[in-house]
Amino acid sequence: MSDAYIVGAGMIPFGRYPDRTYFQLAADATLMALDDCGLSIKDVGVVYASSTFNAASMLGQKMLQQIGQTGVPVINVSNACASGATAVREAFVAIKSGLYDVVLAVGAEKNPRGMLAGSPVDGPPPEGLFGSVSMPALFAEAGMVHANAYGTTIEQFAQVAVKNHHHATMNPKAAYRKETPLEMVLESEMIAYPLTKLMCSANVDGAAALILVSEKKARELGLGRAVRLRGSALTSDPFESRNPDMLDPNSVTRLAVAQAYEMAGMGPEDLDLVELHDCFATAEILHYENLGLCGEGEAGRFIDSGATALGGRIPVNVSGGLLSKGHPIGATGVANMVEIIDQLRGEAGARQVEGAKIGLTHVLGFGTGSAAGVHIFEKA
Repeated sequence: MSDAYIVGAGMIPFGRYPDRTYFQLAADATLMALDDCGLSIKDVGVVYASSTFNAASMLGQKMLQQIGQTGVPVINVSNACASGATAVREAFVAIKSGLYDVVLAVGAEKNPRGMLAGSPVDGPPPEGLFGSVSMPALFAEAGMVHANAYGTTIEQFAQVAVKNHHHATMNPKAAYRKETPLEMVLESEMIAYPLTKLMCSANVDGAAALILVSEKKARELGLGRAVRLRGSALTSDPFESRNPDMLDPNSVTRLAVAQAYEMAGMGPEDLDLVELHDCFATAEILHYENLGLCGEGEAGRFIDSGATALGGRIPVNVSGGLLSKGHPIGATGVANMVEIIDQLRGEAGARQVEGAKIGLTHVLGFGTGSAAGVHIFEKA
């Protein structure tokens, strides 16, 4: 089986695009990715397009209407916040199968305004009797479980927002590029304790795209800027007695990362940087442990140590993360990978992680169930 390489990456600045459609945003990101590797849409053998709110409208086909309809298979995927990672996973499988030499994975979203609520339910779910199926409430609860078990403080959760907003000031494609000192984070509007407004991800529009190729095609194009996809895993919920009434953000991620590490033949000690799913500040703290970046119960001290900041031992979300770069649901998983590609190429500008050779991306989708996608990349 051929290895899969990323040779083209494109991402539009995240923000609000009131005068543009979701498929026009996808077309922009796709053209950027094609230009990045010197290919055209005629070279692409299959398209995987990801969206959550717009997936039912045949995103991939409408995007091709903008840049060139070539008759190739188009598969539209929707998997909540893991939609983009799902598209890339399918592109990876298409390359590994030997059926295709050039594959496009593109994610795009125009998010509704306001808080993105949980999925509709028939009557009050058991969890809803004492909490809420909204995402802020769910991740607030998960954070408080960690705080109760390990003494994690609201200040430690808030430091995630301070760090990621600082990183975003160095990312020209981040939606919000403003420093938020600890006091500002703590004093912003309380959404669901311990999560204040600045500890919640930014609801924006966006699009990102990747061109994956076989090893044969990568060598033909030149390996100078190519990045090898070493590990790819996509998981759903394992059985737990609390599911499906109370979704668990931890077990599905731990299952995915174990599979990705095994496929890549490496572990967390080999990573140089991580882009993980910081939909809320509490989530980043949880995922330090879920991804094996630190030991059980150590995440609060881990953020305090500076290990996950730019210049630290294992920088996390140097793009600004979902908290500040933004979280256009269907594009997020692909955008995380674009950041890792830029970093491994040494093209990340002021936020460059020096000597970066191996990076990991992680996304977590929640709806009426869970999906986690983990991918590991290596500089070719």
